[in-house]
Amino acid sequence: MLQLILGGARSGKSRLAEKLASESALAVTYIATSEPLDGEMSARVQMHRERRPSHWALVEEPLALARVLRENASAERCLLVDCLTLWMTNLLLQDDPQRLADERQALLDCLDELPGEIILVSNETGMGVVPLGELTRRFVDESGWLHQAIAERCQRVVLTVAGLPLTLKGPAL
Repeated sequence: MLQLILGGARSGKSRLAEKLASESALAVTYIATSEPLDGEMSARVQMHRERRPSHWALVEEPLALARVLRENASAERCLLVDCLTLWMTNLLLQDDPQRLADERQALLDCLDELPGEIILVSNETGMGVVPLGELTRRFVDESGWLHQAIAERCQRVVLTVAGLPLTLKGPAL
């Protein structure tokens, strides 16, 4: 099953994704897209590390997400990607403007072929005010387009608010 878990900051989306991964009864590989470039982000990464079971495998990949998914997906494995918006930010900040489009397309192309359980976590950014800066507006636009394309491919899409999941598509939780 391919699942997308959306939510705002501190909405409970990662915790829900981790719960679903644990309940899958499959071996879990956590795919982290974050690059902890400052102290605050390092603290967030540490919090996530401490919360995850020690027997879960970890792959840290900030850019080539489709490649990592293809390399790690199997019928006996649950892949949990946290998170797509950090991955997109990493790509938006690359010097090569084509890299985002290429990696996005590679991700969309591979999703339907992946065996096993895939859980994708992402920040829902389109429910607030329109950002003032060009880069932040592009980020919100790109995130929205990515979420729509992925949700179309998913068997389940969940919006998490205040720790509560609202199933938007597929089987209820």
